[in-house]
Amino acid sequence: MKTEQKTIKSLQALKQSSKKITMLTAYDFTFAKIIDAAGIDIILVGDSLSNVYQGNETTLPVTIEEIIYHAKAVVKGTKNAFVVVDMPFGSYQVNDELALINAIKIIKESNASAVKIEGGQEILMQVKKITTVGIPVMGHLGLTPQSIHQLGSFDTQATSAKAQEKILKDAIELEKAGCFAIVLEKIPSSIAKEISTTLSIPVIGIGAGSHCDGQVLVINDLLGLDPTFKPKFVRNYLNLHELMTKSVKEYIHDIQNIGFPSDHESY
Repeated sequence: MKTEQKTIKSLQALKQSSKKITMLTAYDFTFAKIIDAAGIDIILVGDSLSNVYQGNETTLPVTIEEIIYHAKAVVKGTKNAFVVVDMPFGSYQVNDELALINAIKIIKESNASAVKIEGGQEILMQVKKITTVGIPVMGHLGLTPQSIHQLGSFDTQATSAKAQEKILKDAIELEKAGCFAIVLEKIPSSIAKEISTTLSIPVIGIGAGSHCDGQVLVINDLLGLDPTFKPKFVRNYLNLHELMTKSVKEYIHDIQNIGFPSDHESY
């Protein structure tokens, strides 16, 4: 089945028609090709690759060169989805000029469609600067993993009235600054609903309830690749960890018992 190329306009149209937006992470060509062919709207090359591919405890160690390497592979496997790339920690926080330089580098070298950055009012100048040259920016509020040492934990964010007032204001300001969409991570569904109805741009939730305009998950979590990681907001649609373990054990058994390769599988 042929599907149309996703764009900012088509994503905006989904919000306006109250149709939910679908988003998943991908970090390589093969997974991107599968996810894209299945019909996903947005593919995020997340700095979460630091956790699921590099084995780091936080997203902080990922470099621009590493994110570009993965993004190039993802773009090659994508025909229809809108590809967004996380700007790594340190690549945009210093000032708006450096943010612009690094955003251009990511888009030019990966051929992706947009970048994503974390933060509220403190990064408005970066959003304005990057969008000025025609690069779309997705915002990210709530639990912002690049600020984990400041936050102190992965607990739910925006739980107090004051914090909810701030996150709503941040979201409004990000839209005014030029963001085409915003991710809300791990916040109460009530404030996520208010933000989604207040903004005219798409709001994508992850642990933010069902009232957002769309949802995003890390593909490794959706597939159940790590049974030790199961936060409340994750739904495992498959236990791939179990299936892969079983397959590898069968492979080992067959080799050790001279069952592989067979005559049919030999030249």
